[in-house]
Amino acid sequence: MRKVLRFGLAFCAFGATLAGAQTVSQQKLDPSAHKTTYYLHAHIYTNDPKQPWAAAMAVRDEKIFCIGTLAHIMLDCGGAEAELDAIQMHEQFIMPGFNDAHTHLGNAGHDKLALDLKGTDSIEELQQRLRAAVAQHKAGDWIVGSGWDQTRWPEKRFPNRQDLDAAAPDNPVWLVHVSGHVGVANSMALKRTEILPDTKNPTGGEIERDADGNPTGLMKEGSAMEFVEQKIPEPTAEQRRHGIELVLQELAMNGVTSAQDNSAWDDFLVYRDLKEEKKLTVRITEWLPFMAPLDELQNMRSEGGTTDPWLKTGALKMVTDGALGSRTAAMLAPYSDDPNSTGILTIEPEKLKAMALDRDKLGFQLAFHAIGDRANRVALDVFEAVLRVNGTRDRRDRIEHAQVVSPQDIPRFGELKVIASMQPSHQTNDMRWAENRVGPERIKGAYAWNSLQKSGAVLAFGTDYDVEPINPFRGLYACVTREASEGGPAGGWEPQEKLPLDNCIRAYTVGSAYAEFADGKKGELKVGEYADFIVLSQDITKAAPRELLNTQVLQTVVGGRTVYQRK
Repeated sequence: MRKVLRFGLAFCAFGATLAGAQTVSQQKLDPSAHKTTYYLHAHIYTNDPKQPWAAAMAVRDEKIFCIGTLAHIMLDCGGAEAELDAIQMHEQFIMPGFNDAHTHLGNAGHDKLALDLKGTDSIEELQQRLRAAVAQHKAGDWIVGSGWDQTRWPEKRFPNRQDLDAAAPDNPVWLVHVSGHVGVANSMALKRTEILPDTKNPTGGEIERDADGNPTGLMKEGSAMEFVEQKIPEPTAEQRRHGIELVLQELAMNGVTSAQDNSAWDDFLVYRDLKEEKKLTVRITEWLPFMAPLDELQNMRSEGGTTDPWLKTGALKMVTDGALGSRTAAMLAPYSDDPNSTGILTIEPEKLKAMALDRDKLGFQLAFHAIGDRANRVALDVFEAVLRVNGTRDRRDRIEHAQVVSPQDIPRFGELKVIASMQPSHQTNDMRWAENRVGPERIKGAYAWNSLQKSGAVLAFGTDYDVEPINPFRGLYACVTREASEGGPAGGWEPQEKLPLDNCIRAYTVGSAYAEFADGKKGELKVGEYADFIVLSQDITKAAPRELLNTQVLQTVVGGRTVYQRK
């Protein structure tokens, strides 16, 4: 909202800091220079420990030109000259935009156009939604969906091809688990695959079979899921773009101004088109596939670039194991609720190490998905070998999820300077069944962001969207309370791992920026950093923890440009 300010009010606050004045004196305003936008009478949480609060700021050329007291902005930064065109914030709460350190925007776009199975409370409800989808398709058309979670069903069992056949006998069907690590196909879909009675399990995956040796329809991990997914037609260019546009709208509505993304290269090309059309509304760092050949990786890095502030390539992503909910996370000892299984390690450790050494020599950052304690140990062992063989440099290698970590491995994060890229809202969802999976002792090393931070690890928070909703306030709530959204358990689940809110916010902003080599460029509202900020319905630093979940984003600004305004 723009409003003419009374001149007297503009000078009610006085006392510009010397540091702020020095900064501005080095960048004297030129009346003919690019336009400067002034945000006055605000309640700004800068996230900068040296100057945590401000009342006003000036934005110029996508960056913060000046920030501090109202008097400082008006007297030292040219605010008085621009008084009539200033934006009056009426003491609204402003903070840095969120930087989601782990997303799957392309998958989320596909899911926007597919059958949504999130929230199903039984196999019967899954079948009902599937029947409704069948009514919208011709016989023989593929029906693809995602989001089911058997831990929310009374029977707790995985669906099988017979369950899907009962609802969709004349369409090939492929439904992916909420984790993305398991999928189930019906009989017609299986007929279109290359699976034969004597087909062996692929490396790092499993084709589940019944007592007679026939596929149940359940495919565990990517190498097995690929049997089905390679037969599903790719979305058209128009469908792909439409899905991504819907996703970007959702990010802006939730105050996410940066996203570190694991999507297909075709999705990256859509982001690039949007950027060139000046329609990209979030800064994106795109991960590249670790397993791709070295020359292909170098070509992708060269084509995608590594320096553009809106869109660039980043780390190499490798999935080393599965998920805890599907019992495919690689564990050091058998699952407490399935003594016959220790999960799935998707690659041999020695092969992983050899490939990591080669990719590190070319200067790539490494990001390993590791959920089980065995997978985390393997990842740490590889990072240690890389350091020993290739020498010291600023790598910022990462473990994505770091979900169950052996107590003896927690200190290694700090020792090896490995970033713990974690998603607090996973804990809120998983605590319903996680202890059953791993038992009371191993659970103490699960979702252990406080212990990892104390080890010296940098925390980088995200959501794993769209495995979880993109809403960052769910993550902040989980971080500070470790309670379910409806409340409880009293005092929090494994409460020793709770963190103060300011730590949680920094993990979601500064920590995430550090994880993509963007520290000093975004994450704080200070002179020289990008003007990526959000206006909220309340001051979350003073809100009760439960009220975090009720916080609304009123405005999202990226590079000084408003990309979302709540109506």
